[in-house]
Amino acid sequence: MSYQQALSGLGAASSDLDVIGNNIANSNTVGFKQGAAQFADMYASSMATAVSNQIGIGTRLAEVQQQFSQGTITTTNQALDVAINGNGFYQLSNNGSIVYSRNGVFHLDDSGKIVNSAGLQLMGYAADSGGVVNSASTVPLTVPTANIAPSATKTITAAFNLNSQDPDKPVSGFDPTNGNTYNASTSVDVYDSLGGTQKVSVYFTKTDTGTWEAYAGYGDPVSQQTDLGSVSFNSSGALTGTALSSTSKPGVSVPTSGGTKFTFTIPNGADKTTGATQTITLDLSGTTQYGATSGLSNLHQDGNSTGELTGFSVGTDGMLTGNYSNGETKALGQVAIANFNNQNGLQNLGGNVYAQTAASGAAQVGVPGSTNHGTLQGGAVEDSNVDLTHELVDLITAQRNYQANAQTIKTQQTVDQTLINL
Repeated sequence: MSYQQALSGLGAASSDLDVIGNNIANSNTVGFKQGAAQFADMYASSMATAVSNQIGIGTRLAEVQQQFSQGTITTTNQALDVAINGNGFYQLSNNGSIVYSRNGVFHLDDSGKIVNSAGLQLMGYAADSGGVVNSASTVPLTVPTANIAPSATKTITAAFNLNSQDPDKPVSGFDPTNGNTYNASTSVDVYDSLGGTQKVSVYFTKTDTGTWEAYAGYGDPVSQQTDLGSVSFNSSGALTGTALSSTSKPGVSVPTSGGTKFTFTIPNGADKTTGATQTITLDLSGTTQYGATSGLSNLHQDGNSTGELTGFSVGTDGMLTGNYSNGETKALGQVAIANFNNQNGLQNLGGNVYAQTAASGAAQVGVPGSTNHGTLQGGAVEDSNVDLTHELVDLITAQRNYQANAQTIKTQQTVDQTLINL
């Protein structure tokens, strides 16, 4: 009978060596999770009732258990290298069949889809043309290569300090070409609906203590000018409101009573032939009147030209954000990750991918950072969690086990020879 025990022991030790060798071989495989051979003893069924004198008939490989501990995260600075920090697996499409992986090395294929080295497509939540993510279901993620659409300017935000010690000037006789008719000015390029630029200028003329008249000019040089209305300040230099003046032209309005805005129109550069106009709101929030040189503290307009995709990045929440040549950013989609009640129930398919089974439970798909789901780190990969020092020690132990079982066979041979020689 000792031959059977020894042979089973040799087989077990050989399996252990195989598992350890596989761990060592994959010590540099991104996202690899080391395995550990688990064994169980065996007893003859005919001796099941002989509790006090059972002798085992050897051992068997019960399972190879994956160790899903976190691997070290290494920065690569590659935009589509993504590491999972915590629980979860990437969801990948293999011709419509869903598999799972911890290997976050991806690239774009010739159609703009995000794929791994085997061509499996990374799944996530798609974003529409406006950058709104639809989290209803996952789809293969694609990076669009089309230019981002331009956006017409709707609001100019301009915060000034207007010098309270400037001399008063008369309201009549304003001339944008004559600096003596105004106290402060600035200009900004705004965009029409096709992304074309037009220059809009803003002027301020001090008319009385705490009161200034605001003007807007269009063109370079200015070909059209509009008296917007008055801007008032209190004795502390804070803006108290805007109001229309008797000289304000039609088409100019103050959106809110006592507010900080003017609304006016300029010719629409994208449609000059029909006389169409573009409405602009000038927001003077933050403008002050202090005894210091007049100047700008903030200037911004909310339009943009068309732009080409120059790069993208993945956030901790899986949001894939595109960066465009016009300075704009837009959500292109969101990477989804899946978690399982029993990770060791997954079937290892090789190639760093797993399949869901009844033992693993259903995939719990969600956004990174949500309940029981890890976060992502873009421009980085998760290294193999194999500890080479530990594996080399285990290798020596498995080798000793193999030698010991071989010695059992040798000893049984000696016993058998003794019996034959009687």
